[in-house]
This record gives sequence, structure tokens and C-alpha cells, in this order.
Amino acid sequence: MKITVLSLSLLLVMSCKKEGTKTLQNSDSKDSLTVNNDSLQVPVDSIRSIADIKKEYENVNNLLTSKKLDSTTFTYNCDEREGEVTLYYQDKKLKVVKDFYSEHSHFSSSTKYFVKDDQVFFIFNNETVWNFDDDGTPERPETKDDIKEKRIYILNNKAVQCFEKNYYVRSKGNNQDPGSIANKETKCDILELMKTYQLILKNKDKNGNINCL
Repeated sequence: MKITVLSLSLLLVMSCKKEGTKTLQNSDSKDSLTVNNDSLQVPVDSIRSIADIKKEYENVNNLLTSKKLDSTTFTYNCDEREGEVTLYYQDKKLKVVKDFYSEHSHFSSSTKYFVKDDQVFFIFNNETVWNFDDDGTPERPETKDDIKEKRIYILNNKAVQCFEKNYYVRSKGNNQDPGSIANKETKCDILELMKTYQLILKNKDKNGNINCL
């Protein structure tokens, strides 16, 4: 009788230990799953699509045009290229880099790099070549600006969609509204623009005028 009672007690103790171990294992499994899910979560304010790029661009551009960003500036002179770089910050975080330069007296370029979390997500480039217009006279010269605009959408450091717009502006006469001219999708090529951007970052803390980027 004593042996039977003892055997039953041992079986009960072993059963409880197995159940406790099973419960602990299940608990550990749930905790591990929760940690893994958290590690895979993407920040809600990250840029994951062209729609996100457009929204972020609008927000930053509004800050830029309303002059709500802090800025620092440096200039450079390299052969016949004279330029000025302005870096715009919000709470010490880089938001926009603007690179403007003129070259050979008839050409100028303006490039704005829009930045979030230290990554460029949008580039707007404007190139202008001006010449004397055929309608002018030596006494009253007129000019014509041929303008090329590029809009580049970037995700994870890769250009995913690019557009181009070409138009002209005469110094005299009626000109077409640039906003009414449609953009044309083009092949993306941002290698040179991003090389310039990296050179700007390399020189951004230098004081005064520098020779070349």
C-alpha cells in the first residue's frame, strides 16, 4: 500500500514538472516572437515609395521657402566655375543642400538635394544656357534662356524615377508658363550629381572660399 501511494506521488510530481517546463517553453517562444516582430518594424516616418518622397519634399520645401531652416554657406572657385553651396538644417539635422555655380559666362546650374536621415531622397536640377536672341539688334540686344529641369526620385540611394522638362524664356515678349509644360520621363543617371554631393559633404566644415570641391 505504501509503495502504491509513493508511486502515485512520484508520478504526480513528474507530471507537474513537465507541465511547468511546457508552460515555460511556450512563454519563451511568445517572447522571442514578440522581439522578432519589433525588430522588423519599419519607422512610420520612413520613405518607402514615390508618394512618401512627394510628401516629404513638400514638407521640407515649405520650410525652405518660408525661411524656417538654419543655414551655412561656403563658396568655391575652380578654373572657370564659380559656385556657392548652402546647407540648410532643422534642429542640426541636414535637410537641403543647394549647389549653384556659373561657368563660361553663358551657363549656370542650380541643384537642390533634399535629405532625410542623412540620405538624399529627391534632387531638383536646373541648368540654364543664355544667348543673344535673333530678334534683337546691336543697339537693343535681347536674350533667350534655354532651360532644362530634372526631377529625380531616390529610394535607398537608388534613382527610381526621373523626369525632364525643357523650355525657354525670352527677355522680351510673351513666354510660356513653365508650370504648363509637361515633364517627360527619362533614363536615370545620378552618378555625377551624387559625386558632387559627396564632395560638398567633405568640404562643408571648411571656412571661407575653397579652390575646388
